[in-house]
Amino acid sequence: MNAFKQEWTLESALEILQHPTVDSQIWAEAVEWLLIYGPPEIQELLTQASSHASGASFPELKPQRYGPDGSPCYDISELAQSLGISEEEARAQLLEKEMKHGVRHGFSEDDTTTLQ
Repeated sequence: MNAFKQEWTLESALEILQHPTVDSQIWAEAVEWLLIYGPPEIQELLTQASSHASGASFPELKPQRYGPDGSPCYDISELAQSLGISEEEARAQLLEKEMKHGVRHGFSEDDTTTLQ
């Protein structure tokens, strides 16, 4: 089991989300944990909220393909441009998240399906 998974429990992550004065970095880590390891119903709620927030903040970003689990996949160069960082930095951040979470986040065209 990876260290990030062990840092939180469902109860501790939910407590952080409800805390009125929690540090934003800790709150973001709790949400990140719930998105990856939380129960499916919480993952779905957070995914919907994230999609809504991303669409509002980055309306130019559109999914290019779908991952094996049906989640939308974006072009990393478009993500980098929207975030104002280089594609190399975006790839480094993606790799860092994969290592931290022990979960694959980046996919190639061979691993995804096209939009219909």
